[in-house]
Amino acid sequence: MTNSPPPASPGPRRPSDRLLHLAVAFVGIGVLAVIGIFATPLVTDGRPGLWLYLLAMLVPVGFLLALGYALWSGRRAR
Repeated sequence: MTNSPPPASPGPRRPSDRLLHLAVAFVGIGVLAVIGIFATPLVTDGRPGLWLYLLAMLVPVGFLLALGYALWSGRRAR
């Protein structure tokens, strides 16, 4: 049996990967808030709270972060 080298590790993460994860988290939280806005009148007699509307505003913020990630990671390395 021959000794084969261990598989290479994926390497350190780039800082731009954090931006993508943050963007996905913001969009996910915002979508859950939108679902909560529509589900609140179905479940209760009350109106959705202001905090749900503020959390729903994370969707466009996440979209802008994802757009920034796409533009930043698409640059050619020098």
